[in-house]
Amino acid sequence: MSRLTFGVVVFPGSNCDHDAYHAVKHVLGQNAEFLWHKESDLKGADVIVLPGGFSYGDYLRCGAISRFSSIMKEVVRHAERGGHVIGICNGFQILTEAGLLPGALLRNESLHFVCRDVHLRVENSDTAFTRAFSSGQVMRIPVAHGEGNFYTDEDTLKQIEDAGQVIFRYVQADGTVHTDANPNGSRNNIAGIINRQGNVLGMMPHPERGMEDILGSTDGIGVFASLITTLTGAVPVQ
Repeated sequence: MSRLTFGVVVFPGSNCDHDAYHAVKHVLGQNAEFLWHKESDLKGADVIVLPGGFSYGDYLRCGAISRFSSIMKEVVRHAERGGHVIGICNGFQILTEAGLLPGALLRNESLHFVCRDVHLRVENSDTAFTRAFSSGQVMRIPVAHGEGNFYTDEDTLKQIEDAGQVIFRYVQADGTVHTDANPNGSRNNIAGIINRQGNVLGMMPHPERGMEDILGSTDGIGVFASLITTLTGAVPVQ
């Protein structure tokens, strides 16, 4: 396998689908396919991307309707077979609604939409999504959401922390965990988690918006590059 095929799911209301497609297709030179929400064919995708946006308008609850779409039935089967899935922003919300990740994404503590760059600390570099980083490395990429406040009960929070499932945490530029660095009030400053099996990642910040110098950061490359290296053994040319 020399190239991966990324399947980028498109829901009514997705608005970061083309960003994700551009990131993997044109920046990293991989194969990419759009997957319409009514489809039930993953078109041979090795990795599924659930992009950011406002699927189905988020009128009921973020991700609550998307989880019942035809394509999500196949995405769940793909994940259960060990296939890799990455949910970004609205995609993270959909993954929790679908039961592929624990917890829920609540309204931001400020009750305001937040759109700005944040600093993330890589908490676990021994995953398919983070092998291009080192543990403790700080990256800077944007967030843009109104409901990114990760919440779970105490027992689940302890389980995911103890199991190394917290992958990214909001920090200050020097890597220090502080409430001032937390854009939404998420528990333990959590910005991204993986499932226990390690093949499903959800994160509120947008790595696909940190892929080129013109965007002000290339720190997001590592997330996709980690997947490519893990699944093909090749280091992508950037």
